[in-house]
Amino acid sequence: MKYYLIAGEASGDLHGAQLVRALRQMDPEAVLRGWGGDLMAAQGMQLDVHYRHTAFMGFVEVVRNLPAIFRLMKRCKRDVSRFQPHALILIDYPGFNLRMAQWAHAQGIKVCYYISPQVWAWKESRVHTIGSVVDRLYVILPFEADFYARHGIQAHYFGHPIVDEVHEFRMQHPPDRVAFAERHGLNPQRPIVALLPGSRKQEIERSLQVMLGVANRHADKQFVVAAAPSLPPSYFASLLQGAGQVQHGVKWVHGQTWPLLSVADAALVTSGTATLEAAMFGVPQVVCYRGNWLSYYIARRLVKVPYISLVNLIMDEPLVEELIQSDFNERRTSAALKALFVPERRSALSAGYEALRQKLGQVGVSVRVARDIVKHCTCNAREDALR
Repeated sequence: MKYYLIAGEASGDLHGAQLVRALRQMDPEAVLRGWGGDLMAAQGMQLDVHYRHTAFMGFVEVVRNLPAIFRLMKRCKRDVSRFQPHALILIDYPGFNLRMAQWAHAQGIKVCYYISPQVWAWKESRVHTIGSVVDRLYVILPFEADFYARHGIQAHYFGHPIVDEVHEFRMQHPPDRVAFAERHGLNPQRPIVALLPGSRKQEIERSLQVMLGVANRHADKQFVVAAAPSLPPSYFASLLQGAGQVQHGVKWVHGQTWPLLSVADAALVTSGTATLEAAMFGVPQVVCYRGNWLSYYIARRLVKVPYISLVNLIMDEPLVEELIQSDFNERRTSAALKALFVPERRSALSAGYEALRQKLGQVGVSVRVARDIVKHCTCNAREDALR
């Protein structure tokens, strides 16, 4: 079978890599091609376009880059048409992928959507589009299947892929605080705070300055920036040197977010998948977000969820503190970080994280999704052959 996959962001590449590997296990003759990143390519997918060219965030940024987005969509349609897949597998990235789903459906290509658009948060009207153009829908948040069922759409929940990813990492890389500290010039006896400013330049440049300011207020702690692998080390080196933080002792590691989280005592995390990653590693965290003011104003009027972090959305309670826009400042963030070291707060977070893990399902998520995709596509291929 031939599968074409489209992932437009770092998190999609991470989850897509697990799916690519599982598809190859379930279908040894599989031919996989698509858009994604280094992780998907490493698992055997032929990479046509890297997500570093496709990751746009925020309303204003998307509008500003519309010509580039239209060119990318034109190319993507051409790539898919030439490959003639048995199935198009879309991974998250809803603004782009929903349009690709509509186009592919019109072309008679079977569409599997993995990590469905968060229509429960905003633009709920898109649920009807999903129902009409997606052949197989896979959700990764426990409450999403019920949401789609209320709209008469069948969605399949096999758990969250991060369960597989963190389990595999821990099996291969047992935490070694002393070794990590030695490699990066840290003192294993002092608290380590991870700074996760995001994976896109826009969010990094808005978040990192505040995070570094917080670091200057806590001389008793060691701060380490998790530099996203999607951007070159030189980019982070220039940011830190420009802010004078190298001299102040803030360290940074490139492409080692999970090794850092496995030894961190606390974290400041830009909202996104990273909030769930920190929770899976049991790291007490403060969730931070500061966006373009116009994008944020529009989002506040359109988005109808009470929280911005996946941790709180899944738990349906404010388990982790969220500091948004003007609340994400040095003073408030510093106080929130200090609170993470209070024993009672750490104990409450630990219990909450354990309940969260139970909601996310058991190991084997990606294999269960891949098995269902292969079964569905094989049945459809046989039906098409009999027509």
